[in-house]
Amino acid sequence: MNPYENNALHLIHVLGVLVMAAYTFYAFAASLESRKRVMMITGIATLLVVLTGIRMWQGLFSFEMLGWIWVKIVCWLGLSALTGMAYRKREKAGVLMATTLVLTTVAVAMVYLKPF
Repeated sequence: MNPYENNALHLIHVLGVLVMAAYTFYAFAASLESRKRVMMITGIATLLVVLTGIRMWQGLFSFEMLGWIWVKIVCWLGLSALTGMAYRKREKAGVLMATTLVLTTVAVAMVYLKPF
């Protein structure tokens, strides 16, 4: 993988995660009429995150089964599910927002620390 592709993938990946997290927090306060638009935006961001993540995994690590990558996949799945929960479980907004912060923090920590 050339450096330009790698940089572009990293940029798209990080922007996708930022959009997912931002719209997840927005979903906790938004009206129910905005649900369809927010779910579409987070769905597109989720797709971008998974596609760029898989390409970087293939290009940089040749699909090597690294533990920190699996932790990131679990964090991605959890973050993807939280937007829908934000509209359905308004009474648990505090716990779900904390979960969003924990998942994004763990995912970022896995990238920089690569503990296993």
